[in-house]
Amino acid sequence: MDKYGMHLLVLSHVYTVKHLKQRCIKGLGDRVSTENVVDVLQLSRLCDAPDLYLKCARHLTNRFKAVKETEGWRFLQNHDPCLELEILCFMEEHEKRKRKARKRREDGRLFTELSEAMVCLEHICTEGCTEVWPFDVEVRREREPCSMFGTCQGMQNLIRHFATCESVKGRCLRCKRMWQLFRLHSSICLQHDTCKVPLCSQIRLKMEKEKRKGDARWELLVRKVASVKAMSSLALPKRKMVEEIRRKVP
Repeated sequence: MDKYGMHLLVLSHVYTVKHLKQRCIKGLGDRVSTENVVDVLQLSRLCDAPDLYLKCARHLTNRFKAVKETEGWRFLQNHDPCLELEILCFMEEHEKRKRKARKRREDGRLFTELSEAMVCLEHICTEGCTEVWPFDVEVRREREPCSMFGTCQGMQNLIRHFATCESVKGRCLRCKRMWQLFRLHSSICLQHDTCKVPLCSQIRLKMEKEKRKGDARWELLVRKVASVKAMSSLALPKRKMVEEIRRKVP
């Protein structure tokens, strides 16, 4: 395969020896390198071997800086500009897919963080946590941190700032963030009449009265956060069980 793999691929394709062609495709795919990737790619294109072509295109995309210095790439530029353009288009599409995947991951992290913030806001306003709790909940200084204390602590600090901030309305960025979290909670809350989160029903009534239109990004954000929150709520009983076990363990 090392010495005659490319020759055997051509012969197996011309004479339709399918099992030999498959072995050649696998053998050459395992032996693709920076030096021979252009030759193997050209051959896979001529011999109707899409799997091998895709493997070579990915190898070339990932190591393009090294490949473009090879003799094979210079020969391709001089004698087959159509294939060169095809490869460059493949690389551009590959980069676009990577950017889209990165954007989806970043959006997923954002939706998860906002979902956790909504859970922590409800938890603080209903049960209380280490530093902030409702007025009708008995204060216990020895209260242990909750399972999402990293997010919950940041939410408590934001609530304490919001309650004591003396800046002019609309100028404090932290207060603006708190108002946005209140609005987001009100948008996904299903129990406005009994909800203990401050201003939940009032913000909901205000939004219904204004009936904002064209705010597609906000509506998308609400749907995504509500979806992630619903999925995470399925794991809530297990999380509470783990907390109970930790409390019992001395």
